Amino acid sequence: MEMERPDFWNRGEEAQKLMKELKSLENDRDTCRNLEKTYADLQELIQMGYEEEDPELVESIREELEAFTNGMDELSLRTMLRGEYDANNAILKLNAGAGGTESCDWAGMLYRMYCRWAERKGFSVEVLDYLDGDEAGIKSVTFQVNGENAYGYLKAEKGVHRLVRISPFNAQGKRQTSFVSLDVMPEIEEDVDVEIRDEDLRIDTYRSSGAGGQHINKTSSAIRITHLPTGIVVQCQNERSQHSNKDKAMQMLRAKLYVLKKEANADKLSDIRGEVKEIGWGNQIRSYVLQPYTMVKDHRTNAESGNAQAVLDGNLDLFINAYLRMQQ
Repeated sequence: MEMERPDFWNRGEEAQKLMKELKSLENDRDTCRNLEKTYADLQELIQMGYEEEDPELVESIREELEAFTNGMDELSLRTMLRGEYDANNAILKLNAGAGGTESCDWAGMLYRMYCRWAERKGFSVEVLDYLDGDEAGIKSVTFQVNGENAYGYLKAEKGVHRLVRISPFNAQGKRQTSFVSLDVMPEIEEDVDVEIRDEDLRIDTYRSSGAGGQHINKTSSAIRITHLPTGIVVQCQNERSQHSNKDKAMQMLRAKLYVLKKEANADKLSDIRGEVKEIGWGNQIRSYVLQPYTMVKDHRTNAESGNAQAVLDGNLDLFINAYLRMQQ
């Protein structure tokens, strides 16, 4: 029988939520104040430009205008992030598709891209599970992005990502197409309204491996949980103990089942797996073309960029913003 948590515990959690909401409101307030100052500076520069007829002020006006426009876009975007878990941290899982080394290398490139994006936002990244490719790259990696509205932003990235390039692993220099799937879920600390029965779970332990494992190749502390009715698999290996890894994996499973249940609007969890798409042709949300030309295009919003390298270096806001606006 599960014991009820003390009332003071619940009050503490509620206080933490209120403090988090207060911090978010303070950030919005500071953003508005900065925008007011930038707008005033912009007006002053424009007036000086008229009075002094100084062409050198044009560049300063452009810079101030760009800063003001970017700030307004950012504030507008924040107002869209009002979903139940948009403010939460995000848990991402990259899985290489068919294609062996080529797809594993592409998974590694995407992992780097999201780490760079998180760094630009001032977010932190925590690896939860990591499986190296046989020759290069990553077969799969689960990692958590910690920061305000991380899930709200990154939910736009869920889906299959397609890469077209001349393969560095092909001696004949032929173009190669690779696919990697990305799953995104919020970190949900509290219990959610999802029933998970013990008999529906298969729990396996294995030795930690890959980047950052706490007890690499020493103890079987890593945990893999399979939810048998849906086939959903979650893994964690980088917590301090087997018990901590299991707790984190169960947390991920609850979040995954809850989010998928909401998305599919299904009465039974066993119906949800029908929403999962194959990692291959026709299912990609975005294409990254590096040869014979460079172009990144999102097939849902038609947002595109000719600077593919900048996108791979973490400049994703164009695509995230377009997706969130499309959802309004």
